[in-house]
Amino acid sequence: MVKIGLISDTHGFLDKSIFEYFKNCDEIWHAGDFGNYEIFNELNRFKPTRAVFGNIDANETLWNLNEDEIFEIEGVKVFMTHIGGLPPSYNPRVRKLIKEHQPNIFICGHSHILRVLKDPNQSNLVYINPGAAGNEGFHKIKTIMRFDLNQGKIENLEVIELGQRGNLKNLKNEKNM
Repeated sequence: MVKIGLISDTHGFLDKSIFEYFKNCDEIWHAGDFGNYEIFNELNRFKPTRAVFGNIDANETLWNLNEDEIFEIEGVKVFMTHIGGLPPSYNPRVRKLIKEHQPNIFICGHSHILRVLKDPNQSNLVYINPGAAGNEGFHKIKTIMRFDLNQGKIENLEVIELGQRGNLKNLKNEKNM
């Protein structure tokens, strides 16, 4: 069994409570939009981290990470990229890669919307987007996920809310003025 901590869309902000939530994880997976490469380094110093770059990431992140990660772990084939679309209407590039590699789990970020869905056209494919863990974007609550991979199965899937994104209070105060 392998314990996974899943995060995306940090946009330059890494909530320190993540280290407590991920302390029992074997690996961390980040689905892009780090905001700066130091966030990858900080996560990777803490736990082995698999990651892809996102559309806001700068050169250092682009030079050191791939657009896609396709790998097998604990009998589960995983495809992770930042921008993917939703099942069954993936973007054309992702649709082609899903067809080619036949993953069991497809992970993406970008939308800032936490979702876990079974692909209606592919019975063996689970779509996972952990939402956004940073302070930038339209999401109201910062989220991450944890789950176990055990002999080809996803188990103990958890959504963890980290609280309101940091700049919501400022927006509320501005509206009240």
